[in-house]
Amino acid sequence: MNVAASAIAGSSRHFLFRIRFQLLGGLTFAIFAPAIARIAFKPDAIYTANLQVTVIAAVMAHLAGFLAYRRIGNFPGVAAASYILPTFALSYGAVFLTIFFFRFEYSRFQAAASFTQSTLWYFGLSLMTRRLEPYRLVIIPGGDVQRLRALQGVHWFWINSTSTIIEKANGVVADLRADLGDEWERYIADRALSGTPVYHVKQISESLTGRVEIEHLSENTLGSLNPNQAYLKIKQAADWVFALVLVMVFSPALALIALLIRLDSDGPVLFRQQRMGYRGHIYTVYKFRSMREHLGAGSDKEKAITKRDDDRITRVGRVLRKFRLDELPQAINILRGEMSWIGPRPEAVVLSQWYETELPFYRYRHIVRPGVSGWAQVNQGHVAAVGDVMEKLHYDFYYIKNFSPWLDVLIVLKTIKTMLTGFGAR
Repeated sequence: MNVAASAIAGSSRHFLFRIRFQLLGGLTFAIFAPAIARIAFKPDAIYTANLQVTVIAAVMAHLAGFLAYRRIGNFPGVAAASYILPTFALSYGAVFLTIFFFRFEYSRFQAAASFTQSTLWYFGLSLMTRRLEPYRLVIIPGGDVQRLRALQGVHWFWINSTSTIIEKANGVVADLRADLGDEWERYIADRALSGTPVYHVKQISESLTGRVEIEHLSENTLGSLNPNQAYLKIKQAADWVFALVLVMVFSPALALIALLIRLDSDGPVLFRQQRMGYRGHIYTVYKFRSMREHLGAGSDKEKAITKRDDDRITRVGRVLRKFRLDELPQAINILRGEMSWIGPRPEAVVLSQWYETELPFYRYRHIVRPGVSGWAQVNQGHVAAVGDVMEKLHYDFYYIKNFSPWLDVLIVLKTIKTMLTGFGAR
């Protein structure tokens, strides 16, 4: 086949992109180098449990951080470099807190040096690889591919001839449901045989936008959206343990918030509302009351909708909402198995029934437990209008389709950012 265009010379990727180099280099720079430096100053340290425990723990933390960092970077709209610090902070924190809890002897200085150098190593790699090779995708003409023109973050190659080959492309994108013709089908087959991944246009669109389009059931069969049942069980157990720890450790803070609510305005400390939950079962959600009790006229649907700058929100309630502290009593719902920390946000029953009459497949979002925070919330914020809820439903279906611990970790990190910035709070 003739080569009419070539984006980049050469057939192999730069060594900086190789997982083996990234991981072995990180372990050497962040763990073995500090250990060798310590041994150089104090040779006897090599025989001590202090050094050995620190090195083993640091290797475990580094591996966990590296794996999480790579998986998180695969999700849409994620500037992976911005999650290096929090991801390794979580992995190192979890490992060394466990060691501290079991009273193993370790070097705090060496552990801190390992954590610092881990983040520096991957920050440096991120900067260099970003300059060397942006993500490249080749677009096959025909069908519904024009939608990709509006998407950012990828170097698109729009080709018009089957004699055009873009070397070192990360993938080929085509509308595989369109009638592309024999020549283009042979081109796609040749690219696949050469080792270049071939993607359907909708698959790429979902990956870059973080949304699953759900207007037609034939395009998203229920089987392809069924969440991983094993992870559902594991997640429920982890949710329960974390909720129990939160209630036990932070009970004084929860009592202080309750006191402030009572002093600020009349009414109960807890807000209770019927919500649509897991598998369509109705349950009572608990939150710290952040609004005055509604005394005016209006339908149940209108009362259930929180408007922007709602005048019912109290002074204490405004602070609670901004930092999501009003959500903490939902630990009770998690302990009762009605909710998860991460999942589609539960709607009031009256709103859920309204949405079900207006939006196709709305009920399918109840196939996983509702969450205190979710993929739609950290990407879109709070919404109530039917048009916005359709977009929210696209995000919810993306979460269900990509249901995994890595996506949950990403949502946790984005939720922390949301709490600090106030985006999505109302």
